[in-house]
Amino acid sequence: MTGHKSTRRVVSLVPSLTEAVAAGAPGLLVGATDWCSHPADLDVARIGGTKNPDTAKIAALAPDLVIANEEENRPQDLAALRAAGLDVLVTEIRTLDQALRELERVLVRGCGLPRPEWLDAAEAAWRAVPARPAERRAVVPVWRRPWMVLGRDTFAGDLLARLGVHNLYAGHPERYPRIPLDELNSGAADLVVLPDEPYLFTAQDGPEAFPALPAALVSGRHLTWYGPSLAEAPEILGAALAAAGQGGGGG
Repeated sequence: MTGHKSTRRVVSLVPSLTEAVAAGAPGLLVGATDWCSHPADLDVARIGGTKNPDTAKIAALAPDLVIANEEENRPQDLAALRAAGLDVLVTEIRTLDQALRELERVLVRGCGLPRPEWLDAAEAAWRAVPARPAERRAVVPVWRRPWMVLGRDTFAGDLLARLGVHNLYAGHPERYPRIPLDELNSGAADLVVLPDEPYLFTAQDGPEAFPALPAALVSGRHLTWYGPSLAEAPEILGAALAAAGQGGGGG
């Protein structure tokens, strides 16, 4: 993708990117996954999940651009879309800085949109977060049965680090390792961070597995999505983490 072009029809395979495009130009979107929940009133063709999209249905929509992510979407599906003659823009997002760059690439260079005000607001909001050493040591489950946690090189881990929370498994060779519950409760952590997606952790489903740890129940959209939610994420996540520090939950 080079320069600007007028993209008229977009299919998004990533919930974050669906919201990012819809925030400024919902009319561009003609297709999105079943998991694309923001905005709630989005009226487009649903093309399956992020891991099992209906590639024939996508091709039939005749999009000018398909936007995807190397982690959320499978290489074989993206290859099938390219084989059908479609233009596929694949993002890679492991850090906040990378997310901000990739959002501009998708929206401005990919979709031909003006740079959105919310992207400026997101940059300003995170720039205002003071640099700080790691104040808490956390385990961050993203699934149970089996228990899986954030490992190395994750966008969510980078956000937490900027808020003073060190992910205990940031050095693990896997990005989403399976870790036995007794190891997670071994005493190395002083906090458990429980997002409400991809697994829907709640006050009744998650904290009871970590009886010795304060639990921060956080919005998965603010911890793992890269889009308009980034502008308010520092405040919302910060409040949830602070509440956990006082012995309460957050969300």
